[in-house]
Amino acid sequence: MLTVLLLLATLFVAYSNGANDNFKGVATLYGSDTATYSAALALATAATFAGAVCSAWFADTLVQAFSGKGLVPDSVAQSRDFLLSVAAGAGATVYLASLLGFPISTTHALIGALAGTGWVAAGPQLNLAHLGVAFLTPLVIGPLLAGMLTVPFYRTLRGFAETLGIRRESCVCAGPAQLEPIRLRGAGARSLAVAAAPPAPGFTVGTVGECQSRYGGTLLGVSGQSLVDSLHYLSAGAVSFARGLNDTPKIVGLMLAAQALEVRMSVLGVATAMALGGLLGARKVALTMSKKITPMNDGQALAANLVTAFLVIIASRLGLPLSTTHVSVGAISGIGIANGSAHARVIKGIVASWVLTLPMAAAAGALTYTLLDAHL
Repeated sequence: MLTVLLLLATLFVAYSNGANDNFKGVATLYGSDTATYSAALALATAATFAGAVCSAWFADTLVQAFSGKGLVPDSVAQSRDFLLSVAAGAGATVYLASLLGFPISTTHALIGALAGTGWVAAGPQLNLAHLGVAFLTPLVIGPLLAGMLTVPFYRTLRGFAETLGIRRESCVCAGPAQLEPIRLRGAGARSLAVAAAPPAPGFTVGTVGECQSRYGGTLLGVSGQSLVDSLHYLSAGAVSFARGLNDTPKIVGLMLAAQALEVRMSVLGVATAMALGGLLGARKVALTMSKKITPMNDGQALAANLVTAFLVIIASRLGLPLSTTHVSVGAISGIGIANGSAHARVIKGIVASWVLTLPMAAAAGALTYTLLDAHL
């Protein structure tokens, strides 16, 4: 029974992860109006699923890290009640955040649940030093590093594009307009005069319809705007792929530690649950990530995506539990801070949800373990 419950709880973590995290890789596509919500979500689902499947071969270190080894004694880390409590604590925390529209880190929730459950299960044997060095440090460094890298990278990328003749151009529409008749009110209470002249032709200047800022110039026969859009789509797919590659082993580790399923079956189950979570529950977090942190143009969005993809892929190869959420939000916020358009209230709310994630997951995991221990 515990094995079945552990499998279900792990799939629930994966589903919640998909709802909260799947859209983050393509948030800049939707936020810069490069793609519709449906098109961006389809790309995110396909790329995340591909990354999740590939994680079976490329991310063994993360599987071991999130099975609890090194944090608590092996006898505790391999017990099904411990792993079930971790999954329940992390899954409940991420699912609640998804319902509220807060983009939090599944990595952070798993760390909190591991710490809270480990504290109840292992007591003084909980390795707090390992928790700080192996888990918490990368989570703090991730968003700060992303924010600091994105701004100079965007400026370098923009300078390089300009040397190739690709520049952002503001389009202004000018054309005829109809002026309204002038209405005059006299000084007396009963005197009212209306201009007898018919509507007169006029001239207006502004942005109308499809007339908007775009990238001009060409490179190898490809227009600047088409080139930027193509790179933007590729970078969004890369971030989603990297997220699947980085997050799947953390969740699969819960199954493997209990020897519930073999690696490839575990990965396939987690990948499928993540895809369903994104398709069915991503909209609220998508709006927060895409529209509420900061407005951004295509080039800024592209720079943020490239920095996020680079950092998360490197972290996956090194076995560092870097949060895609924290890195992505850090990169987007860096753009907003640099151009002065960041919505401080939204960013503060997101950071507050990050601060609460660990203690909430820890409490949920500890409570679940206590209840299970009392009935086993």
